[in-house]
Amino acid sequence: MVRVVPRSVRTRLVLLFSVGTALVLLVCLLVLHEALDRQLDGALANDLSGRYDDLSAAVGGRDLRAVADDPLAQLYTADGALVTGSRSFRDRRLLTPQQVQAITRQQTISAELPAGVHFTAADVQILAGPTHRYVLAVAARSDVVDNAGGRQLVVLALAAPLLIAGLAAAGWVIVRATLRPVGLLSREAAAISSLDAERRLPVVGGDDEIARLAATLNQMLGRLQVAFARERAFVDDASHELRTPLAVLRGEIELALGALDDSDELEQSLRAAKTQAERLTRLADDLLMLARDREGTLALNRQPVDLLDLTLSEAASLGPALGLDISVTGDPVVIDADPSRLRQVFANLAANSAAARAAHVSAAVRVAHGDVLVEWADDGLGFSSAMLSAAFERFARGDTARTESGAGLGLSIVRAIVAAHGGTVSIGNGPPLGGAVVAVSVHI
Repeated sequence: MVRVVPRSVRTRLVLLFSVGTALVLLVCLLVLHEALDRQLDGALANDLSGRYDDLSAAVGGRDLRAVADDPLAQLYTADGALVTGSRSFRDRRLLTPQQVQAITRQQTISAELPAGVHFTAADVQILAGPTHRYVLAVAARSDVVDNAGGRQLVVLALAAPLLIAGLAAAGWVIVRATLRPVGLLSREAAAISSLDAERRLPVVGGDDEIARLAATLNQMLGRLQVAFARERAFVDDASHELRTPLAVLRGEIELALGALDDSDELEQSLRAAKTQAERLTRLADDLLMLARDREGTLALNRQPVDLLDLTLSEAASLGPALGLDISVTGDPVVIDADPSRLRQVFANLAANSAAARAAHVSAAVRVAHGDVLVEWADDGLGFSSAMLSAAFERFARGDTARTESGAGLGLSIVRAIVAAHGGTVSIGNGPPLGGAVVAVSVHI
């Protein structure tokens, strides 16, 4: 199939510019031709009118020689008889007797002047009208005007292609100069690879669309560099977290294989291996959940949930398991949420408090401005200044007290689940217990 539209943007722009320019130029030339043609016709009409007025005044003053001296004029009686006329015209007539008799007012007549001694046959324009009991006819050659209009049209027809070609060439030069930075940006962008994280596109001078495009692309490359760095750090951290339990699991299996005759030692090794396998399972589940959240595919099984009742239930089960004294206050409030995901939120918050060596936890549920707010506070070590700005990053951990267990994914999971419910999470330190404070807000 033949491609009609050119591939190159440059060629398409030049083609569009040339066609548009040609159309506009042709319209302008036609308008110019029409205007000049009208001007020539107007000059002819003015010449006839001026001569007619002069001769009419001369006839009124009984100066008939003025008619004879005019190059193309004749004076008739009302019945059509020739009184006098231009000497060069002799006995030939501009108007027939019938035409003279039919003239009752000033009018213009087109006629063909027959060839004579002093001139060739030609088309003429005649201005005739009654004046002082006579009929005066004044003529001028219209073929001269027609020939001038034809020559003018030929000149315009010859000039139009040259003008169009010149404008097309100028358009090509302008478009090529304008799009030159685009070609440079394309080549540089094609040369950038994932190994050139810090490489940027060349800066384009000015403040036009191409310059802004180059600046926007460089900003995008900067954001991609940050994203790549985060993903690289995530892979490194995940590898580090997986390496330790895998090494322990392998060691425990080897111990179990070497103690097949010692049932106690075999049981101890298998239980330790089971613990590490459970840790790997939790880590894999957490990473999978974060990956789904990143892709926007985190599934929620929404149903009406009494948030206060759920908080009391989780406090009763998590407190003894983690050695925390969890007190819950607030009023019953029902929201549309996934109860199993909310249990993950409370489990991670409780684990975070236990890792910070907290003994007491206060969980308050209240409604404010159309949102339900759960404030989780403990009396532990609180968040360090570095953690306050990076607590929600994956594998982010603060001081040693908060890194004794876990992979640093707790608050990342909390934020992912709350965000999937359309809520927000904020952290801080201070009252009511003086340690860490995590505030979860979900729209009712």
